[in-house]
Amino acid sequence: MNLNVSIIDQRISKLAEELAGEFEQTFNIKDDGRKKAMAFVYLCVRTLLDLDHDPVLDCITEGGGDFGVDALHLSEEVDGEFVVTLFQMKYKSALVGDANFPLTGIDVLIQAIRHIFDPGSDLGAINPRLRAQVEEVRSRIRDGYLPRVRAVCCNNGMRWNADGDTAITRTGFGDQVSWEHVNHDRLVGLMQRTVKIDATLRLTGRAIIEDLAFSRICVGRIPVSEIGELMRTHGDRLLERNIRRYLGLTGNRVNEGIRNTLQSATPSDFYLFNNGITLVCDDFAYNALQQSDFHVKVKNLQIVNGGQTCMTILKALSGELSLYGEATVMVRLYKLPPDRDDLALRITHATNSQNPVDLKDLRANDAIQQQLETGIEALGYHYRRKRGEGTTTTRDITPGTVAEAVLAVWREEPHRAKFFAREHFGKLYATIFNGELNAAQAVTAVLLFRIAENRRRRPLDDDPTLVRYGSCFLAMQMGHRLLQALGIKPVAQLDHRNFEQARQLIETQGETWFDEAVRDVEDALTSLYGKRDISLQQLSATFRRGDLLSHLT
Repeated sequence: MNLNVSIIDQRISKLAEELAGEFEQTFNIKDDGRKKAMAFVYLCVRTLLDLDHDPVLDCITEGGGDFGVDALHLSEEVDGEFVVTLFQMKYKSALVGDANFPLTGIDVLIQAIRHIFDPGSDLGAINPRLRAQVEEVRSRIRDGYLPRVRAVCCNNGMRWNADGDTAITRTGFGDQVSWEHVNHDRLVGLMQRTVKIDATLRLTGRAIIEDLAFSRICVGRIPVSEIGELMRTHGDRLLERNIRRYLGLTGNRVNEGIRNTLQSATPSDFYLFNNGITLVCDDFAYNALQQSDFHVKVKNLQIVNGGQTCMTILKALSGELSLYGEATVMVRLYKLPPDRDDLALRITHATNSQNPVDLKDLRANDAIQQQLETGIEALGYHYRRKRGEGTTTTRDITPGTVAEAVLAVWREEPHRAKFFAREHFGKLYATIFNGELNAAQAVTAVLLFRIAENRRRRPLDDDPTLVRYGSCFLAMQMGHRLLQALGIKPVAQLDHRNFEQARQLIETQGETWFDEAVRDVEDALTSLYGKRDISLQQLSATFRRGDLLSHLT
């Protein structure tokens, strides 16, 4: 038995047990074998994309009529482009780990890509969860956005064989579609978050090393070949404190620029064209009697800026590192005091600016986040201010959910709540988490939002299609009814003193308010478009652009 295969099997068996109720309610899966397969889908999506529980469930499309796509994730639009990640899973009960990902799986995914990204192609009989996602993709394409496709093939075995590579090459998709294999070894590597990395950095030329306020700083040059070997040895574990996931080589302008510069410029000039790499560590040592070419021994090394550079170097130069022996890149190494974890976060925040970042972790120690944590605990809920492992319960509330719910319900910007998530902890942070936001407002927004989201995931047979696209708009309308029932306005009057009344009203009237909100939105759509039929792509675009706001009261 392969050890990593066994580890993953144990993990998904536990997940299948913990999420059994969710799988039954959301996906109508009652068979234990299918629950285990679904748990594998859940684990792969959550681990690879680093998502919270609810967004993972939103991605899953597995079921009858799924086009061979078990999960689909859409990124937000950046610079006129967006990334669509397609997952296909093959899980075997035999824990040997030596079976190749099947050619049939590659062929099915190829056909899915041909249909999904052609707005004029007939989708046929596909399940409603996948159709909603696909129509959103097509709506963005019709609006002029360019899709970049990431096809991820997951199994508890080996990569596809040469026939799979031939099939991929024959598609003619080119650089617009990238293919990736994820198995038990990759998953275990990504989950080993607590392993400390000790390494030796072999610098070239002179370096500046000095002590500063209980810290030590080293600034020097390191050959790209050393970076490649470092990443080849330790991989994603070096990026645990980097607030950005690797964004991929294909379709990312910054990373493509790094690659092109490395491959087209004189190798010795690469140092001049790259911003460099920033690392933090617990300690480092070197031979102070040397004048140059230091070998720096580092304890608990982490990359906090430059992860894109490091991963692109590895991918672009794989197998050819020796050809770029003269190419170097600037490195900044910080030994930080053991009691200053906030300093590492501040360095990470200050040095990351090339690509969009996920700032939730960096905001976790803000005063407003700590105040919300205390206030929410007092109301009987748990605010998961910092991300952690494990599934969530109905009493758990995450900062991401609070941000989306508050922006939709109380700030009345539902389109930005749904489609501008990358800005919730950036440009929109002060709007959402302003000085007036208290725990009662945060929790009530989440409770209303959950009702709308639950109906989006599990619509009733007679629910109109808009339920799958307009949950943030529906939650906003429900918020209006809550304030009216409480006899208060504005929302600033909602606090701990009337929270219990608000909670009980949501519990008893929430579903009624949701149905009334649906009618509100139907009336607004009629006001906007008249009585004519609205395609799913147009409906998706309508909610994304916020066209309805002026038609809702």
